[in-house]
Amino acid sequence: MRMTTERPAALMLFAAGFGTRMGPLTADRPKPLIKVAGRALIDRALDTVAGAEAGAGTVVVNLHYKAQMIRDHLAGRKVAFSDETGAILETGGGLRKALPLLNHDPVYTLNADAVWSCPNPLDLLARAWDGARMEALLLLIPRARATGHRGDGDFRLSEAGQITRGAGMVYSGAQIIRTGGLAEVSEQAFSLNALWDRMIARGGLFGLPYPGRWCDVGTPEGVSLAEAMLAEEDAADA
Repeated sequence: MRMTTERPAALMLFAAGFGTRMGPLTADRPKPLIKVAGRALIDRALDTVAGAEAGAGTVVVNLHYKAQMIRDHLAGRKVAFSDETGAILETGGGLRKALPLLNHDPVYTLNADAVWSCPNPLDLLARAWDGARMEALLLLIPRARATGHRGDGDFRLSEAGQITRGAGMVYSGAQIIRTGGLAEVSEQAFSLNALWDRMIARGGLFGLPYPGRWCDVGTPEGVSLAEAMLAEEDAADA
């Protein structure tokens, strides 16, 4: 695999999921349009992209569930759409389908269902990215600070920053990833976990702990927790 040291100039924003854990909140809208403290999750994610000093260049949003609502909501915004309305492809398949629009390697990917406090996650990833040795760099949340997350975590992190599977650290939904390995997967729909496992085997999957506050907004409870987190942040800044 040819390794380059350049930083990403494109970002994939995952917005195609059904949001089933949200229950009735997603009966009439896709999860990225659920509001937290008066602002839609997808707008908060795009604010994160726009606020990054590193810059993301091209931004691609994938679509499946209630796709037209997201198109309408983002009308006039500088984003491209990767349409998965025919069949949902999961994160890996969705990223592979969007490659012609992204037209760059490596790329950022960002989930739309998290709320961040500062610092900007994309800037942290850009500063830590070492293209000479990394196939992907995942931003991780220590389990004790993973607000709204259920479970024991996804990964362990070595002193050298390499990732293995195990409890302890939660994937935040933000990463830099090389896309060449997508061609190795035969399935049409697949999770990025398939790529990560291959990278782990080669020693190429790295992690970076996030020092700020973060909330997983995957459930109705997560909405309330995120709003409380933001209110605390506003009070501290006042």
